[in-house]
Amino acid sequence: MAKWAAGRRQIMSDARDKMPLPAKDQDVQAFLTKVAALPQVRAAGAVGRLIFALDATASREPTWDQACQIQGEMFTETAALGGLEIQLAHYGGFGAFAASPWLTRSDALLASMRAVRCLGGQTQIGRVLDHASAETARRKVNALVFVGDAMEEDIDALCHKAGALGLCGVPAFIFHEGGDALAERAFREIARLTHGAYCRFDQGSARQLRELLAAVAVFAAGGRKALADLGRSRGGAALLLTRQLGPS
Repeated sequence: MAKWAAGRRQIMSDARDKMPLPAKDQDVQAFLTKVAALPQVRAAGAVGRLIFALDATASREPTWDQACQIQGEMFTETAALGGLEIQLAHYGGFGAFAASPWLTRSDALLASMRAVRCLGGQTQIGRVLDHASAETARRKVNALVFVGDAMEEDIDALCHKAGALGLCGVPAFIFHEGGDALAERAFREIARLTHGAYCRFDQGSARQLRELLAAVAVFAAGGRKALADLGRSRGGAALLLTRQLGPS
């Protein structure tokens, strides 16, 4: 009887795996597939470095506190891998752009984020891309994460900057809040040109965003093997990713 029940559960699990995914889940799967395909080679003993860039214009204010809470978990997931250095970069208001020092503690990053005030202004995604290129020229950056909801710049100019960042070997992981079509077009191109990935999320998908950010952080800190280990132990988004990992 026990063997029959176990076999039935396996059949049901296999059937679920073969069912078509909802549109949002397909987007997540595509994002994870992109991460899995990225090469990740780093000198032994080196600490992963990730730029966490945020749109801090007025439209993002309702979800800023949510972002503050989620980012701390990136450190938690990577602590056992030798740690992760994260730099917070953000723009908002009239031409204001700022970047923190490189941080290794979640409380320090959280304090930096809580000091930010969302102010009305135009997007400055180009400055984010330029900043990431300049930082990796000084010392290798393993990934750029950008969270935003709008794009108000020349898309061709952004693509040129994204291409330059891609040549530096820095993948951009773009998390798109909301459904602005122009922003989606630009964000997808930035992800493509940097060999990164794009994923849309909304206020109801905080858990999804948390897991995806953790997966990217683990990738930056420990590469594909670390993601596979996380997937085996935790499941969730990391498990979805490791199921698609090919040979290293």
